[in-house]
Amino acid sequence: MGKPDTRRLDREIRLSARKLEAIRNREMWPLDSHERRAVLGAAVGGSYRIARGGSPGRAEQRIETAWQSAETRLVAEIAALHTERQRVVNEAAAAKAVKKSSGWW
Repeated sequence: MGKPDTRRLDREIRLSARKLEAIRNREMWPLDSHERRAVLGAAVGGSYRIARGGSPGRAEQRIETAWQSAETRLVAEIAALHTERQRVVNEAAAAKAVKKSSGWW
């Protein structure tokens, strides 16, 4: 029995890590539609208040909250993928141990 096939999970982990790094750099492409709407809506609201001579304080807070929720989502996704990968590896190791113990030697 060979090594467990974790290529799909490894690829997803790498993609999620790239997305997390992009979120930390405040790039828009990894955001889902809800997060993108929240960031853009807060930016528009803040720019409107600035144009009217007001302070963008609450809009800045909403933008920061949206970025933090996106980062939290990706961190949880990466943790779940690592857990799933470990489960696959453990199952393969258990199957290998059963196969070795059932031999005649």
